[in-house]
Amino acid sequence: MSLHTSRRTSLAALFAAGALVLGLSACSSGSSSGSASSPAASAATSAAATSAAPMVAGQPFGAACSAVPKDGAGSFSGMAMDPVATAASNNPLLSTLVTAVKQAGLVDTLNSAADITVFAPTNDAFAKLPKADLDAVLADKEKLTKILTYHVTPTRLAPTALAGGHKTLQGGDLAVSGSGQDFTVNANAKVLCGNVQTANATVYIVDTVLMPTS
Repeated sequence: MSLHTSRRTSLAALFAAGALVLGLSACSSGSSSGSASSPAASAATSAAATSAAPMVAGQPFGAACSAVPKDGAGSFSGMAMDPVATAASNNPLLSTLVTAVKQAGLVDTLNSAADITVFAPTNDAFAKLPKADLDAVLADKEKLTKILTYHVTPTRLAPTALAGGHKTLQGGDLAVSGSGQDFTVNANAKVLCGNVQTANATVYIVDTVLMPTS
């Protein structure tokens, strides 16, 4: 073998050895990154998880919230999965309201509405009405519809936007006073449990049936 041939062979061996070292180093680096992500990758993963998480509304508030079931379809989490009329039918506080809504034929109307607010009278609120008056209203579909739609606004109101005047589906206006977690509707109906979320509505449970002036 000539001197030149020997030198070429040696150089080739050195280059091959260098390539092997670099290859082993790259494999080692790739294996390491698979077992422990870098701080930047962890931050990116965390940010992606945060952006994928659903927006969570504020928590319900009020003394009567404790009467809502802790689990099941009538619980806060259960109601959040259903449209408002269906959600109300699973809440034991609102059975008389549900009966009235069915009597008026408003179940589909309320369930299909988008982003509404419902002021929902409790069973005790309906019990304040003389039985003869309540029976008469339940038997008069037109009047019942006016009363029930007076309890609904066409926008979804967060607690921070609740105080003030609001147009209702009936056409009349509601006046809400208060702040924080203390609100009164039309000066006589107290919010007992507010900011209850359903799939298409925010519900404020009240202690008095609201009556339109016309």
